[in-house]
Amino acid sequence: MIQREVTDTQNTAWTCVQAYSGLEGKKGDKAAALSENGNGQVPVVCTPGGGAQSVRLELPKNWLEETTDEELLAGISEAQQETKVQQ
Repeated sequence: MIQREVTDTQNTAWTCVQAYSGLEGKKGDKAAALSENGNGQVPVVCTPGGGAQSVRLELPKNWLEETTDEELLAGISEAQQETKVQQ
């Protein structure tokens, strides 16, 4: 499973992984294809190292290579704000 780690301004380490990335072979390919939305984006779950709640992001399917740390942290922050509004 390929994951990416970023640290925010509060020193919280976030581990981000694409949904279904732990599956291998044909099943993994099929699950990844089914999870992709019509805009070429895939679900990514980011889990903090402590205290905060995990968030789910929709990112371009090439997010591992193309999304900067700053963009990833901005997405996490935005998802956290949306969660607070919904509560």
